[in-house]
Amino acid sequence: MSVTSALAGALSGLSATSRQAEILSSNVANATTPGYGRRQVGLSAAVLAGTGQGVQVTGVTRDVDRHLLGERRHAQAGGGDRDIRAAFFSRLEKAVGTPDSAGSLAARLAAFDQALVDAAGRPESQTRLGAIATTARSLVDGLASATRDIQAARATADRQIGEEVGKLNHALTQLHEINVNLRSFTGAGRDVSALLDERQRLIDQVSAIVPLREVPRDLNQIALFTVGGAPLLDGSPAVIGFSPTHTITPEMTQALGGLSGITINGRPYDTEGSASPILGGTLGALFAVRDTLAVEAQGKLDAVVRDLVERFAAAGLDPTRAPGDPGLFTDAGLAFNPLNEVGLAGRLRLNAQVDPAQGGALYRLRDGLGAVAEGPPGNGTLLAALHAALTDAQPLSSSGFTAGSRSFAALAGDLMSDISAGRLSAQSEQSFAAAKLTALTDLEAQNGIDTDREMQELLVIEKNYAANAKVIQAVAEMIDTLIRLGA
Repeated sequence: MSVTSALAGALSGLSATSRQAEILSSNVANATTPGYGRRQVGLSAAVLAGTGQGVQVTGVTRDVDRHLLGERRHAQAGGGDRDIRAAFFSRLEKAVGTPDSAGSLAARLAAFDQALVDAAGRPESQTRLGAIATTARSLVDGLASATRDIQAARATADRQIGEEVGKLNHALTQLHEINVNLRSFTGAGRDVSALLDERQRLIDQVSAIVPLREVPRDLNQIALFTVGGAPLLDGSPAVIGFSPTHTITPEMTQALGGLSGITINGRPYDTEGSASPILGGTLGALFAVRDTLAVEAQGKLDAVVRDLVERFAAAGLDPTRAPGDPGLFTDAGLAFNPLNEVGLAGRLRLNAQVDPAQGGALYRLRDGLGAVAEGPPGNGTLLAALHAALTDAQPLSSSGFTAGSRSFAALAGDLMSDISAGRLSAQSEQSFAAAKLTALTDLEAQNGIDTDREMQELLVIEKNYAANAKVIQAVAEMIDTLIRLGA
């Protein structure tokens, strides 16, 4: 081997070990950086005209477990889905209240029940008649407040859907730009590790919103599809369409055209059911809250209110009430129409005939809604009948609950029990999803950058660098000797 070849080989060794040290320092510095993939320098023997010319750097590779990465992304999407569902059920339980909480549906109902009992014992007492009106208004207010909370949860979910769609479109545009840069830089033989890190970070954001599949292409390109098969990025980025609705009422649904669905490149897609491509992430959970969970909760609340209205409007309960007139509780002041049950809880009103705040008279609670003059003050027959109407077991007209007869208190208890059971189930699933995500994240971290291993490799790099420097020093001394001999 000639002296110049030895010098060239040693210099290439210095260059390669310097590059290794550079990459190693980057690994150590980014040991806890999200999305950073461990780099490794590829080396091969340099050959020129069949003769060895030292070592050459073939490139920098990222060490990423793609299977584990995919599992962690799916767990991340599932965790976001369960968090949103659990938050809704917690909000719903707070809106209706638990049996032991002040201001809950159970507490308001118990107060109304007790007011009827007290007034039936002392029908001449204006104070006790006033207590019936007061507790009835409180019950009406509580049911209306629960309706407002449910619709507010739908409106919040609708607004958040718009935000998630905006994030999704922005991330897909950025991923497209990175793909373009990767194609150019890869073709030019440049190090693209930093771009791959940024792409992984953006894909993590997208996968939390919509679970996806990553399909590799040539020149470090990728295509993204939802788990359900809808295209998100394949050459050009997809455009996700959604139109937020500022005010939502119980009657508004996506099926009736009152609420927006979602489109991908102008094509509408289902947002629920097995045919939906967006299930499993935060976007799918928000649609579930807006279009399914909250609608079902409102339906059960309306069923409870319908039972209350029909109990006090039963034929024969109040002989003074004309046929077709509303009972003690009304649908926005009118008689209830069985074909218009949706949203009834928000329209419930105390009959103006017995409400002094609306110009009514308390004596009609004792003497009848149709009474034109005050009757005998000691007659508690109607008050006792009103209490019996509240407490008697009656069949339920609406769906949503198990068929059978029950008192109104038992029906209200079923409603609160269903909500609490839903909350407990959602929180249990949330805990499981969080534990799964934590386990996969920890496993991903264990398979990531091990600083102890990096330090061990640094010692090897240091020795290799010193050895190549020693070769250069020896070659320099040989050249000096040749120069002296020539002189």
